[in-house]
Amino acid sequence: MCPNCEDFARTVLLLGQLALYADMVGADLDFVEAVSASLAVSLPEPPPGTFPDGYDPYGGPAYPGDS
Repeated sequence: MCPNCEDFARTVLLLGQLALYADMVGADLDFVEAVSASLAVSLPEPPPGTFPDGYDPYGGPAYPGDS
């Protein structure tokens, strides 16, 4: 697995585990908020082939509050 692919997969896994932790009774939600933001910002570019050819993340429908 390429280094960027491994980093991407590991970060996505950590975000998923953090989401599961956040749903637990007694979870420290301040911790979840701080760590989830840090993990999300640290996500590398997705590896090639993650999205279909021609995928445009900005080409979807307009949602309320979009400028």
